[in-house]
Amino acid sequence: MVSPVLDDILARQAGAEGPLLPILHDVQAELGCIDADSEAAIALALNLSRAEVHGVVSFYHDFTATADPRPCVELCRAEACQARGVEALVRAAEAAAGSRVSIKTVYCLGLCSVGPSARIGDALYARLDEAALVTLVEGA
Repeated sequence: MVSPVLDDILARQAGAEGPLLPILHDVQAELGCIDADSEAAIALALNLSRAEVHGVVSFYHDFTATADPRPCVELCRAEACQARGVEALVRAAEAAAGSRVSIKTVYCLGLCSVGPSARIGDALYARLDEAALVTLVEGA
């Protein structure tokens, strides 16, 4: 069964050129995940195979098959942030998060010159040290 939210997302993107990624981002944001039923409905709406849709969903780290109700702190662990000391901050962030907050590794938030960096929702944070990152995690 397709949800009314998914129906609305598909209707908004009807006729758009290259709608798959915008649809997937909207579904992830509004439903919290892209489950198998959503993949099938998206595939049908776009005249794609479910395998094609699943291939995109499984390729990108932004998309998940199950919803996680916890707040998420995305921590950049790409080379530039590693060079700026992010690895020394990971243990403290995980300790502050416990089981209440999800710490998700991402590779590049585009703030390479001002790392270590993190993202919570659409907000970006740069020049993080241990205290600043712990404060972010605790406030998430």
